[in-house]
Amino acid sequence: MFRFASPYFILLLLVIPASIFYRSRRRTQPVMGSSSLLALQDYRASWVQKCKWILPVLKYGALSLMIMALARPQWGTQQMSVTTEGINIIMAVDLSESMAALDFKKQGQTVNRLEAIKGVINDFIATRKGDRIGVVVFGTHAYTQLPLTRDYNTITTIIERLQIGAAGKSTAIGDALGIALKRLEDIPSQSNIIILLTDGRSNSGELTPDVAAEIAAQKQVKVYSIGVGTRGRVPFLIKDPIFGERYIYQRVDIDEETLHQIATQTGGLYFRAEDLEGLAQIYDTIGRMEKTEVDIKTFAEYNELYAYLLATALGALALWILLTNTRFLHIP
Repeated sequence: MFRFASPYFILLLLVIPASIFYRSRRRTQPVMGSSSLLALQDYRASWVQKCKWILPVLKYGALSLMIMALARPQWGTQQMSVTTEGINIIMAVDLSESMAALDFKKQGQTVNRLEAIKGVINDFIATRKGDRIGVVVFGTHAYTQLPLTRDYNTITTIIERLQIGAAGKSTAIGDALGIALKRLEDIPSQSNIIILLTDGRSNSGELTPDVAAEIAAQKQVKVYSIGVGTRGRVPFLIKDPIFGERYIYQRVDIDEETLHQIATQTGGLYFRAEDLEGLAQIYDTIGRMEKTEVDIKTFAEYNELYAYLLATALGALALWILLTNTRFLHIP
């Protein structure tokens, strides 16, 4: 990283072109009067005279370098360290087959529920500073997709690669909460939250949602639960080997009572998202409720470069003095 510690001295460089302009406009009286220059017409300039242009270059170059040295050019590195511990956040995302329902609009296009939530989750992650975020996915089974980390670029990449059915067809909400609680134990923090996003009813897994919620409450972990999807029958795109692609309509039952109970028992909130705008507002609400004061300290280390400019300027000035008093000596 390059910078000038005293950049205002650079304004003195304007003096150089002003001085050159003034000297070029100043009238001088001839040293020797002569009625004719015929006696000098055969005189040819020597190579020394042809190199006389080097004198003003040395003089004004030395002056420019001195001014630049006054501005103190520096080269170094700048580092930032985050001193806050931040919040631990686990994103528990449902990948069951019901997430393939085509009841969301994204930029005018009909998309399934999983594709709709990816952009909203990534926008939420972009607003966090200093927080550690992990990802747990669940279907028939629940597993850790990404442990707690502050590498937000990696989190965004992982979210974009999630696929429906990767964890099975069913919905194991209790197991998802259990895995999320285990991940929160990896790195202690003063505040731990789980954002549970699902569109179904828990019908799989070894741990029931109410038991998982009780454990979360004991560990003082807040759970914000989000039921995603419209009400009633929703369309699904299926690929039939005989009839090809076609749409069928099915009813997806969201267990709002259980999701509300989980949130209430752990001190969180339950939300219902039926469109993309509503889902974005939900994540915005959670983001405003769970804020962290981030204390960022900046450390910088720079190396001074003015000495190199000053040494070059003094060398050019010494050469100018030497030439003007020897080979290029000017006698009035």
